Amino acid sequence: MTLQAAAPLHPGPVSAAAARRLPSAGPRMRLLMVTARYFPYVGGVEKHVYEVARRLARHGVDVTVLTTDPGGQLPASEQLEGVNIRRMRAWPAGAELYFAPGIYRAIPRGDWDLVHVQCYHTFVAPLAMLAALRAGIPYVVTFHGGGHSSHLRNAARGIQRALLRPLLARAERLIAVARFEIDMYGKELRVPATQFALIPNGSDLPKVTHAGLPPGNHHQTLIASVGRLERYKGHQRIIAALPTVLEQRPDARLWIAGQGPYEPALRRLAEQLGVADHVEIRGIPAAERERMAAELSRAALVVLLSEYETHPIAVIEALSLGCPVLVADNSGLSELAQLGLARAIPLNSSDRQVGMAVLEQLSQPRPAVNLELPTWDDCAADLLALYRSVARRPVCAS
Repeated sequence: MTLQAAAPLHPGPVSAAAARRLPSAGPRMRLLMVTARYFPYVGGVEKHVYEVARRLARHGVDVTVLTTDPGGQLPASEQLEGVNIRRMRAWPAGAELYFAPGIYRAIPRGDWDLVHVQCYHTFVAPLAMLAALRAGIPYVVTFHGGGHSSHLRNAARGIQRALLRPLLARAERLIAVARFEIDMYGKELRVPATQFALIPNGSDLPKVTHAGLPPGNHHQTLIASVGRLERYKGHQRIIAALPTVLEQRPDARLWIAGQGPYEPALRRLAEQLGVADHVEIRGIPAAERERMAAELSRAALVVLLSEYETHPIAVIEALSLGCPVLVADNSGLSELAQLGLARAIPLNSSDRQVGMAVLEQLSQPRPAVNLELPTWDDCAADLLALYRSVARRPVCAS
């Protein structure tokens, strides 16, 4: 997750169906969302919170995001697109533990109807749940169970969830963004399925327009690997498979669409394999949604060979543009394949097997289907319905 000086994103109009499910009048719900990081930091959880928080704020919910600022570079308090943002110092500044005592102290001081804890991976979540529990404020938790490049961190997450079980079991609802999480976490935490709610991530890429953009090279076959540049995201797997692809598709080029600390290693690998001339590593700023949609729509194939994903926003956005998708057969990626939305291959496939799967997908792409994918409006509306059912004080529906 990186800090980028990007301008706030601006959504289009709310869909009519979603608008009917959001309030326009009546008593204002006081909602506190607690997350380790928030805009302008970039990442899957940050995007999720940013998208739903501002939509709820635009429709009458008094939303405060309580988050951290390890570097002390951002305002301690500000309002952005109707969302009140409060940032607490966190230590250590250079790590991802986010021990922020201010989180615990701030929660009992607010007259919140509900606390929504976003992601359990840092010290922020237990502090927030414990503070809400002791203050008698109902709380809900969304897992956002993504992967990590550290094998130690991945191995520790089961222990982490076990230690958090007493607090997670007391949540009014546990929110999953993919169906497999309900079975997995339910068994692991010994929590009944009735305590879970399934609310997937949304997609908000605009309709594609190529006006004003440089024309793409239609004499080349574009493969896009989308996601933050971390080892666990698997961009190295598609680079390693590129020599096999080039044997039959010498016109192929690979666009790795992202930014992150693994970029130097990816560039070295491309040089070592002699495919650097066919590989472009370039992220698109989060605010440039039309540009992202236009460039991604040119891809003949989108791949995500990640070690773990729950409900990957990048893949959902690619599917919303009608792009064929190839994924690793694990976690939430397997779920997308089971729904017929993507083709999956084993994570331990050899470089040549990955290359052959890419070639097969390019030669026989799956026919486009009319997908009804969830939007961020849908996600916000479903969350609000859940909030109304568990909030401390009743809030009238419009």
